[in-house]
Amino acid sequence: MIKVRNKIFVFLGDGSVGVKLTHSNQAALGLPTVRPMAYGLGRSGWVTVDLSKAKKPRVELIKAWIDESYRAVAPKALLARLGR
Repeated sequence: MIKVRNKIFVFLGDGSVGVKLTHSNQAALGLPTVRPMAYGLGRSGWVTVDLSKAKKPRVELIKAWIDESYRAVAPKALLARLGR
């Protein structure tokens, strides 16, 4: 897991990555390799992306999702430093 100020924004698994998507959740869930995260986290916007499949999302899209997840949980003071 990767955290910002003790809040998780990325889960790393064996062949998967989990991120919190507040804006692109529904679009992501439309992809065959993305599913709601287990343990009820899917209700809060968390998704699991299976990277072991042949039709996995492009690296640029995964980077964008990680950025979105960071922005969903990071404190406002840290977000202000990003400047965008």
